[in-house]
Amino acid sequence: MTFIDFFAGIGGFTAGLTQAGMKCVGFCENDKFAIKSYTAIHQPGKEWFCDDITKTQADEIPCADGWTAGFPCQDISVCGKQIGISGERSGLFF
Repeated sequence: MTFIDFFAGIGGFTAGLTQAGMKCVGFCENDKFAIKSYTAIHQPGKEWFCDDITKTQADEIPCADGWTAGFPCQDISVCGKQIGISGERSGLFF
């Protein structure tokens, strides 16, 4: 089975699912430090990559059996500004 890791961070979903035998065909992440960590850890090679989901069209996303999404929680976290689900980052969920 294949998957795409949206809001990937450093690739927690990618790590677990590849260990379970699935194949990551792409990832999307906006934070430059997370991207650097993700690529160092997972060495994605020719996987599809997107750094801004708000500028991506549906037909640009490759086919996959499933999608994962590490919810952007900075706006709702007690460590953040606690703006809520309509915050700039957490609102990407919609």
